[in-house]
Amino acid sequence: MRFYADVSGPTAPLPWKYVHGVAHAVVYGLIADQAPALATHLHDAGWQQSSLKPVGISPPVFSDAPKKRSAYMMSPNGRIWFGSPIPTLAGNLLAGLISRRELRWGPVTLTVKGAQLEPLAAPESPAVLETRSPIVVKGEEDRYLLPDDAGFVPALLANIRHKADVLGLPGDAELEVLSAGPRRRYEVANGIRIGATAKIRLTADPRLIGALREWGLGLSNIQGFGWVR
Repeated sequence: MRFYADVSGPTAPLPWKYVHGVAHAVVYGLIADQAPALATHLHDAGWQQSSLKPVGISPPVFSDAPKKRSAYMMSPNGRIWFGSPIPTLAGNLLAGLISRRELRWGPVTLTVKGAQLEPLAAPESPAVLETRSPIVVKGEEDRYLLPDDAGFVPALLANIRHKADVLGLPGDAELEVLSAGPRRRYEVANGIRIGATAKIRLTADPRLIGALREWGLGLSNIQGFGWVR
């Protein structure tokens, strides 16, 4: 399930450390509104004997924000996407969202103007997936990899197979990087994340492709990374 909230923010910059740095807190807070024990378990233990958290979120995107060099500008017209391939998580997340009139995003209060399910066409394979936010993957020695790096494709495939295993889906997959955006570095609660947006061609079980559209590509999806357009 994928859905989004239309939000209104001030015409002001959002400090960069909050663009991704508080996304996970927003997710846990929304789920906790409906199911506190579930939110705590997801935070502390992950899902299905795995440390993975099968929830995706985008950072807030403001379509008509004024341009300002080296600043993440907000406006009254914003949108945040959410999703999960796990019905229990998606349902509680959506219920928490539609019960809110405001979302606290770090130091900023965003007014929730409404929420809407995002219908998805039946997934097909191969599929072209393009991310709205940077894909985060790590290689040897815990080093962040960019789409042009030699180890990026194997690392991303390993992550996809791990997600497939958690979801009980076939993990056989092949991918090709079609294009990539510039390197981005963000602060989050427990350090930094480095990655880049990318467009990939993925060949895999269509159910897995559908799940990745709801969850995201790469690591740290609950912090807003790897959200698929």
